[in-house]
Amino acid sequence: MDPAVQTAIERWLNDPAICETDKAEIRELLDRRDTRELTDRFYRELEFGTGGIRGILGAGPNRMNLYTVGAAAQGLANYIVRQGESAMRAGVAIAYDCRRMSPEFARRVACVMAGNSITSHLFDALRPTPLLSYAVRRLKCTAGVMITASHNPPDYNGLKAYWSDGGQVVPPQDIAIIAEVRSVPSYQHVLALDEDEARAKGFIRRVGKELDEAFLELVDGSCLSPEACREFGKRMKIVFTPLHGTGGTLIPQALRRRGFEQVLEVPEQSKPDGAFPTVLSPNPEEAPALQMGIDLARRERAELVIASDPDADRVGIAVRDADGAYRLMTGNQIAAVMTHYLCEQRERLGRFPANGVVLTTIVSSDLMKEIARSYGAEVVEVLTGFKWIADRVRRYEEAGAGGEPIKQYIFGAEESYGYMPCDFVRDKDAVTAAAIIAEAAAVAAEDGRTLLDVLNDLFRRFGYFQEGVKSVTLPGADGADKIKAIMASLRANPPRQLGGSDVIRVADYRTGEVRDAGTGRIVDRLDLPASDVIMLTLTDGTKVIARPSGTEPKIKYYILARDATPNLDAARSAATARTQRILDELLARF
Repeated sequence: MDPAVQTAIERWLNDPAICETDKAEIRELLDRRDTRELTDRFYRELEFGTGGIRGILGAGPNRMNLYTVGAAAQGLANYIVRQGESAMRAGVAIAYDCRRMSPEFARRVACVMAGNSITSHLFDALRPTPLLSYAVRRLKCTAGVMITASHNPPDYNGLKAYWSDGGQVVPPQDIAIIAEVRSVPSYQHVLALDEDEARAKGFIRRVGKELDEAFLELVDGSCLSPEACREFGKRMKIVFTPLHGTGGTLIPQALRRRGFEQVLEVPEQSKPDGAFPTVLSPNPEEAPALQMGIDLARRERAELVIASDPDADRVGIAVRDADGAYRLMTGNQIAAVMTHYLCEQRERLGRFPANGVVLTTIVSSDLMKEIARSYGAEVVEVLTGFKWIADRVRRYEEAGAGGEPIKQYIFGAEESYGYMPCDFVRDKDAVTAAAIIAEAAAVAAEDGRTLLDVLNDLFRRFGYFQEGVKSVTLPGADGADKIKAIMASLRANPPRQLGGSDVIRVADYRTGEVRDAGTGRIVDRLDLPASDVIMLTLTDGTKVIARPSGTEPKIKYYILARDATPNLDAARSAATARTQRILDELLARF
């Protein structure tokens, strides 16, 4: 075993701040001589990244446990204390999802805040991420914490940090908080009050259902077509599944309040359960996660299936087609349909802003961008991660005058099933998104169409857009080195050709340079924060992007292609073949 790992193990076993049960878990691994597992738990400390921490549950510094969560909370507390007394009094909103240890981690964060004389507004039961984002703004908190690992497998949990605008932390706050977390000398230096004492002294304040109602009133107010919702909501059947997560606390209510009277919840998946017993992965991006919902929809002849992930920031859908089959829509396709709906209805109502802006990411399909521009909206691309969309909204507000932002927000979306239809939330919002999707389906039904028909009409108008995404998981220290090597190779020796087309440009988002692939000459510069992303542009306009995940041991490849062939079947076939060929070539190369 590596000497550094041995030293870290000894430090853990000799630390008086760690209870005997957690030390025993490590001793058992030592007795079994499980070097691989011990190395993975101790080769590094679980890193507080730009959005927080996320990892596998268990004992050890590279795991999610009360000690690593406590240290992260102490670092955040240190930064809040530096902001002064008013920031400490404004405090932190804290919510949590259905995962194992989520309530315990939430209380741990609150107790650490109390130990540093910082007020916490702690939800009394599990709630979705969008409600936490809203709570930060509504309660005028300095920061927010959401305990969740989003759509990761059951053995994961995490902590997401938010700032006063309701968005996840961005520079300069994220860099400063990371520095504070790293400066916590040991678990013994984590300050915490006993929970009962913290509540008695008023440092932990309860947040109940009163905030749900305030949030749902805003969701109600986002409706653009109330007549269609009332008319078709009486008979349109919608199957909803929270995949055992927090979506069940608000999404069915949001749909029913919009006028959809026949919301059918998947009974086996409605009860919160961090083991996610009915799915391999609680991820609405993956088809198997929606299967039980589709089965129920088939029995009930429902028009629409909606699924949210454990913390209800992502949403996926399946739509019944003319043949009675249920077709899944990708995140990019849902974003395109929502962009069209929101722009079309605003224009119909005479409420389309002259300075309207649609926000999306560099790895998202160009279809939603083309749709938005066709209505006269400005399209702004940001880095991957919804915090950058929220950050733009904040910057537009700060640059405005007289309480009006310099640009009017219309919609924000990313390819990984994240949508922000309204700016009273500053993160992905499955609650409002589900209501808007159902509303768009009702409006389509007025014309005897489905959301699939709407999508196909958009393809006919703008061309067929195809995306291919592949995540390659490379766990452990060896995996981290492999991911670094792949990115280094793409920078130093990018492929000359992919999928039969030449690579003409190489954009490096870490240096901000865009180079001509043939000459190596800098032809443009990027106006975005540095990020470990490479984008290759091909002669046929296809974009190929490589990006290491910031929260998981993965590297993701994105292929974004367009085919203008008038025949949709032919265009779909050609674009699908092109994206698959490029993916195969990338995987073979690395």
